[in-house]
Formats: sequence, C-alpha cells, structure tokens
Amino acid sequence: MTLTVVGMDGGPLPPGAVDALTGAEIVAGGRRHLAAAPVPAAAERVELGPLEPALDKLAGRRAVLLASGDPGFFGIVRVLRERGHVPVVLPALSSVQQAFARLGRSWDDVAVVSAHGRALGPAVNVCRARAATAVLTAPGAGPTEIGAALDGWTRTLVVAEDLGGPDERLTTLPAAGAAGRDWHPLSVVLCLRDPDAVPGRGWYAGGEPVPPDGGWALPDDAFAHRGGMVTKAEVRAVVLARLGPRPGLLVWDVGAGSGSVAVECARLGAAALAVERRVDDAARVAENAAAHGVDVRVVRGAAPDALDGLPRPDAVFVGGGGPEVVAAVAGADRVVVALAALDRIAPTRAALLAAGHVVDGVQVVASRLATLPDGAVRLAATNPITILWGTRC
Repeated sequence: MTLTVVGMDGGPLPPGAVDALTGAEIVAGGRRHLAAAPVPAAAERVELGPLEPALDKLAGRRAVLLASGDPGFFGIVRVLRERGHVPVVLPALSSVQQAFARLGRSWDDVAVVSAHGRALGPAVNVCRARAATAVLTAPGAGPTEIGAALDGWTRTLVVAEDLGGPDERLTTLPAAGAAGRDWHPLSVVLCLRDPDAVPGRGWYAGGEPVPPDGGWALPDDAFAHRGGMVTKAEVRAVVLARLGPRPGLLVWDVGAGSGSVAVECARLGAAALAVERRVDDAARVAENAAAHGVDVRVVRGAAPDALDGLPRPDAVFVGGGGPEVVAAVAGADRVVVALAALDRIAPTRAALLAAGHVVDGVQVVASRLATLPDGAVRLAATNPITILWGTRC
C-alpha cells in the first residue's frame, strides 16, 4: 500500500495531494493540518501525538501523512525511511524558502541549521560563525533563547512567525532585542551579520565550503603580528588537528596574540572567541579576522578573570598564560596548550589531569628552508614547542 506524505505551507496543496487524500483509508497529521486539508469523511483521522502509534496505524493501508513545508527537509521523511517506509513525497515550500521569499533575498549563501529536537548550542555557534544562518526552532530553542545566546556578537535577527498562517509576521531586530519577548511557537529565525548585504555569486550552497581555499596552517606572514608573536605554522597544524574545529563548535583562543589560531578555527567553520590582554594585539586579532573574511569575537582582558561570563567553549587553545589559566578552561571537552618554557610542562599536565582529562603531548621541532647568499639553501631551526592536549572521555 502507498504512504503519501503531503507538505502544507498555508497555500494550495501540491499537485497530486487531493487525489491521494481522496483515495486514502487513513489520514494522519497535526490538528491544524487535519483541519486545513480536504480529508474524506470515510477516512480514519489520526491526530499526531506520539509518533510510533500513528505510524503503526498507517502500515499496510492507503495512507496520507500531512506535514509542514517540505517533509524531506529536516522533516518526517527521514523518520519514515528509518522505519522501512518508502513514501511518495509531495512537497510544499519549506519555511526557510518562505522566509527568504518574504524578504526578497536569495538564500543560497545561507547555512540552515535545526534546533528542533536537538541541542541549541551547535545552532547558535553556527550563527556566531556565519554571516547568514537560518534556524529551525522549537519551544525552548526559539528566538528568545537564540537572541540571548548571541550576546557579544553583532547580529540582526529576522523572526518569521507562523508563515502561511493567520498570525504570520516578520520582525527585524537586533539579536539582543529578541531576548525576553514572547514569540509564536512556529517560528524560523534568520540570523544575519548584515541584513542589507547582497550575497556574492557563489557555486556552493550554504556559503563557502569547509575546508576553505588555501587549506589550513597558513604561512606566518598571512597574519599581522608583533615581532614574531604568532603561533608558527607547523605548531598551528598540530594545534588545529587536536582542537578539531568545525561548524557547530565554539573555540576559545586564550592569550591570542595575533589570533592566528582563532582565525584558522573560524576559517574551518567554528565560532571563535579570542581573549587577549594587550590593546594592540587585540586590535591585530580583529584586523586578521577581517583580512581573512571571518568573524572572531575579541575579548580584551587578562585570563583567567576575563573568562568570567563567556559562553562555554567546546575546545580551548591556550597560547599564553600559566597553569592557573589552564585550570580555568579545563571544563572544556578539549584543551590544547602550546608551551615554549620547559618548567610549565609538568604543572600544565597536572592541571589537565586534575580536571579529569586524558592527557597526551608532543614536542614540535621544525627546520625551515632558508636561502644562503649564494642561492643555496640550508635548514634553519625554529624554537622547539611542546604541545599538550587534554580530552575528556
């Protein structure tokens, strides 16, 4: 028997939907969908609550399942396939399509994430990292919570409520303004760095691909720095491998200096936050982030005091500061520390172990090609750096 999934977006039903409903023995859906669809009087109606009992009733019968928007886009089609169904899908417009259509804006540059039935943190971190993000929301993970979590990041939210419904409304406001307000439970949040920007002509949906062009562990001279105060490319390569930056994570770069690690993490899709006590170095972090076209939130102050009140990181790089700084950040799942001074190795390892991390490490000793006056080359040694990392089981 055929199971047909019909998408509904507040407009006319998609082609083929009326025929599927006319021949249905059973029709399942949410209350508002059942009320809006032409369900035959002879068909059994099943209002969706717990999903499993409803799916059991659909099995082996001519059935129609009503769903919102495009059921194959963060929708129920995945659940059906997991349970062995191969449905006929008649999609309507997704809520993201509708929201950007209302704005008159293209959306092929937009990262789309879901906080519906999932943790909010990864979705917020994508909002922190990307210039344009659409968030599918849920009660407890809606505009109020997203706006509050974006404190410290310059973002504009467009809250699209009840798209295609009687209470449809689009509200544009600073992220902080969304916190503390009541919103319709059926909302899509568009998070934009610049709401008036015209997206560039790309080729890859969702923005620039990750990893970015040029790879990672960029040359030292790709960053403005103060007299060589930059994490060297060879060291940075190991640090990035151990931090594992990717979309959905928040990475701190503590004692950031030039911010090279924070910038590279942002280039790899993570939300990045740099903590730096020097005014001139903090300015360089912002300069380097802008030069590479990424967002890095810069917090000026000395760790560990400057860390109070910051959003919890998934991973932390400590490029400056002693064991007391390492102890302050050891609540993260991953902590990576670069050490030039030998006498800090043992206390740093002890701080990570005390916080429950499994600790490992390596010393990076690199020699680079250097040109001699006659045009020949030699190997010029860089300073040895010890890298320790702690990982929570």
